Amino acid sequence: MKKASYLLLVVLAFTLSSCEIIGGIFKAGVWTGLIAVALVLGLIIFFISRTGRK
Repeated sequence: MKKASYLLLVVLAFTLSSCEIIGGIFKAGVWTGLIAVALVLGLIIFFISRTGRK
């Protein structure tokens, strides 16, 4: 199992440049951040609307 992992790592190292890998990580981070912000804003609006009804 370890041999397969090392082989995959070597193949990825030669086929992808480091810039592409870092770019992919940052793209995933941006989308994760946007989704997290949207969820937090949604929760804040939800709680404000619930307390405003009383």
